Amino acid sequence: MARVLVVEDDHFVRSALIRQLTEASHTVRSVGTALEALREVAHHGFDVVVLDLGLPDLDGAEALKMLRGITDVPVIVATARDDEAEIVRLLNDGADDYLVKPFSIAHLSARMAAVLRRARSGAADSPPSRVLRVGGLAIDPLRRQAELDGAPLDLTRREFDLLAFLAERPGVVVPRKELLAEVWRQSYGDDQTIDVHLSWLRRKLGETAARPRYLHTLRGVGVKLEPPAEPTAEPEPLP
Repeated sequence: MARVLVVEDDHFVRSALIRQLTEASHTVRSVGTALEALREVAHHGFDVVVLDLGLPDLDGAEALKMLRGITDVPVIVATARDDEAEIVRLLNDGADDYLVKPFSIAHLSARMAAVLRRARSGAADSPPSRVLRVGGLAIDPLRRQAELDGAPLDLTRREFDLLAFLAERPGVVVPRKELLAEVWRQSYGDDQTIDVHLSWLRRKLGETAARPRYLHTLRGVGVKLEPPAEPTAEPEPLP
């Protein structure tokens, strides 16, 4: 079944959702704040997120925008607000569906099944991909797998998207605005979002910004991915 992240600060509602979704054979993790949700999504793979809007640390609408900055996992908004204009705004901001509280677990399960069908259908409609190779990196966009020197890389969804996008353009400096538009699907945003993901990706590639191997940042211009430079041969001593 599905791997579900429940973001809900009401302990009674949260416990009920965890119990009922688990009984329906889903794998469930849960948090009570927006910042915890962002941390979970950044480090674990989920099939769907059920997001309450009334969170204690950050309004759910803002949390939704931040989630969309790091992942494209389907998000179902759970809200007590039934204002049509706000619901339209949430859908435009990246929500895949919404439920107005109170709702039954059967209703939630049906909405989850619908968004998962759409997500899987979109993946199935994608054309066959080829394995992208840059130096010791091998990236398979269709299977969403990446290896470095034959060893699998454990990447988050957004880290993989960023690496694959750059691997399709080896040696080309990609402007940050283009990364935001194509990888994050945002026409505007904070450069810090890109910097954070580059930092996480560099760590997994065994490099740093000060000593890059694959990922190179040109300040004020953009980012490029290229194979590590071949070591320069030492000149032979004169006889």
